[in-house]
Amino acid sequence: MKKNLWAEGLSDAIGFVGGALAGFWGGRLLGLDLFAPGYGNASIFAILLVGLGGGLGLQWARRWQKSRKEKE
Repeated sequence: MKKNLWAEGLSDAIGFVGGALAGFWGGRLLGLDLFAPGYGNASIFAILLVGLGGGLGLQWARRWQKSRKEKE
């Protein structure tokens, strides 16, 4: 069971950033502005979507890594 930490870290980063971007653009499609001045409800919900997207992207990347390790 050889661990390639570089590949694992890279896939985690790609999953997190990809998920966060998906959350950001999903919020934009809903008309939410993450960078609006102040902390209104729309801005808070946009921040929540980016955080959830990043977390889900990271979980997807880790499941993908696990499935690849099981095939080896």
